[in-house]
Amino acid sequence: MHHVLITGATGLVGGHLLNMLRREAQVESIIAPTRYPLEHAFGIGNPHNPDLREALAQVNVSIDTVFCCLGTTQSEAGSKSAFTHVDYDLVVETGLTGLRLGAQQMLMVSAMGANSQSPFFYNRVKGQAEAALIAQGWTKLTLARPSMLLGERRLPRLNEQLLAPLFSLLPGNLKSIQAEDVAKAMLRMAKHPASAPVTVLSSSQLREMARQ
Repeated sequence: MHHVLITGATGLVGGHLLNMLRREAQVESIIAPTRYPLEHAFGIGNPHNPDLREALAQVNVSIDTVFCCLGTTQSEAGSKSAFTHVDYDLVVETGLTGLRLGAQQMLMVSAMGANSQSPFFYNRVKGQAEAALIAQGWTKLTLARPSMLLGERRLPRLNEQLLAPLFSLLPGNLKSIQAEDVAKAMLRMAKHPASAPVTVLSSSQLREMARQ
């Protein structure tokens, strides 16, 4: 893991991960395509365009590791189609961009309950995005499935604020998890990938990896 591409760098998990990558000795270069310029982009390649696909198309350097931390909600996006664009279309495009640039490893923040056959729209789109990345044929693909994320968002999500106290009391994979811990686990996995081509990490596994 020396040359990294990360999408979703302005989000809750992505923001933590970007800061960790900045400090990681193994990382020589970081490319973080965004819709709008990063506030603190010194030392980071930051192609930006309101259409993230255009920002991704601008990247033409070799990459070995891809992190995808994109994610929204239907409420934030404004419609089912807008949600699908972020959580499926742009996730798939991130993967295709990484492959175009020579990457061998991709790590994606998905969600607990992701299932391409789920009757629930959110979980179904997440599962379809996972399936699309698997079909891309990555040498190493890690799918992180956290429970409810905890942390300070620039734009707070009301449902998370209301449900966070409850989820913090739940057991196992249902228990909420700090976004920073998800980022820590993803970085650790990138540095020490599993032997299997595809690895799915539950919320409990992410929490345990973050403590190591």
